[in-house]
Amino acid sequence: MIPAMSCRAVAALLVAIGLAGPALAEPLAVEAVMSPKEQMRLDFEDGSKHFLLMVRREGSAAGQGLFDGASVVEFGAHDIVPGVGGDPRGYLVVTAPDGAIAYIKWQVRAVFVPGTDGKPMLLDNGFWEVAGGTGRFAGLKGAGTLHIKAVNQTDRRFILTGDLFPAG
Repeated sequence: MIPAMSCRAVAALLVAIGLAGPALAEPLAVEAVMSPKEQMRLDFEDGSKHFLLMVRREGSAAGQGLFDGASVVEFGAHDIVPGVGGDPRGYLVVTAPDGAIAYIKWQVRAVFVPGTDGKPMLLDNGFWEVAGGTGRFAGLKGAGTLHIKAVNQTDRRFILTGDLFPAG
């Protein structure tokens, strides 16, 4: 038989559970159109069309959450076989107007599927996670999903959704 607890003991237990509970997540839903500033490309000369693109792109984040209004720089390595697939990955350096920096590690899987026009259509879907930070982003934790969409021949739209857990 479980002994009865007083109302005071139950209230103290609930307060203790609440204080020890998880931190409240701050939802993130931002997009940044990234334009290339530097790039290096290795084209395989074996007929496969395989290439590796090392790129630094820049843009600004807009949407909901801690990164809204921040500048964003991508340092990416895009290992692609057109029409087959690929494994892009890298880091985003997110700098808030107050100078705080968040380092976001990301990875996607590029998959080509049949498009409506008969040409291959690229799906770039993956994930991101906080790898470090400075200023008000020091101790920041979080993760979520990442989608990359072509805006034109060179620019890419990075779409990040997920949850951030500020330190403290």
